[in-house]
Amino acid sequence: MFDKEFLTKGIAFVVILLIVWGLNRVNRAIFRKIEARRQGIHLRFFERIVTVSLYVVGFLLAFSVFGGFSSIWTTVLGGTAIISGIIAFAAQDVIKDILAGLMISLYKPFELGNRIELENGTTGIVKDITMRHVVIQTLDTQRVVIPNSKLNTMSLKNYSYHAAYRSAQMVFHVAYGTDVEKAMQVIRDAIISSEHSIPGKEVNDGLDYAPIYFLAYEDSSLKLATTVYYNPTSPSEVVISDINLRVGKALEEAGIEIPFNYINVVQKD
Repeated sequence: MFDKEFLTKGIAFVVILLIVWGLNRVNRAIFRKIEARRQGIHLRFFERIVTVSLYVVGFLLAFSVFGGFSSIWTTVLGGTAIISGIIAFAAQDVIKDILAGLMISLYKPFELGNRIELENGTTGIVKDITMRHVVIQTLDTQRVVIPNSKLNTMSLKNYSYHAAYRSAQMVFHVAYGTDVEKAMQVIRDAIISSEHSIPGKEVNDGLDYAPIYFLAYEDSSLKLATTVYYNPTSPSEVVISDINLRVGKALEEAGIEIPFNYINVVQKD
């Protein structure tokens, strides 16, 4: 004979799971709306905490339909062996990672989008944090997953920490006989045209792009140099590559020679 009570409990079980699923969708939408206005590693971490909490509570409530919540609680915590297992579980790496993730999200040694370098040499952009690990995208676009507990004990360099911009020193060489002032203006215009470069030199009325300096007469070229400023989240190799390409093309279009070493070989008869 068909058990109506079992059917009722089954429906309640499914309804509870659907409610949990719906609450998780709402939770995700709320955090995405907040992150659209304000980014923060603590927001991403606490979103994951709320998500896991919803699922844990939801599954406990769902399964309590069949045996009663109090009986499940007694089953889970009633035996000495179970309690010992919980204590052993609490000592596992997962708990360490969650606590370390909490410390990272509270004290914020880095934020999402920051460029960091770890003591083991790993360098990249912080892309995500979960309850167990931090995801870093390296220079070659690979994703490195590092446990929170391990990362929390590392010393690191944060190139974006409380910085409005970063900078790179760049050197350019032009041939003897070049109109130096023209070359300086061509280089400056090329740097300003880059989508990566930003004003960073303090002047009387605010910030400006750095000037181009004529530094030296070298053996076979004239040495020009400047400082390029760019956003903290921009990879330095991308910025430098873009500037070099733009300057090289601009000098070529302006008819300014970029010198290079060459050897004359004289063959005697």
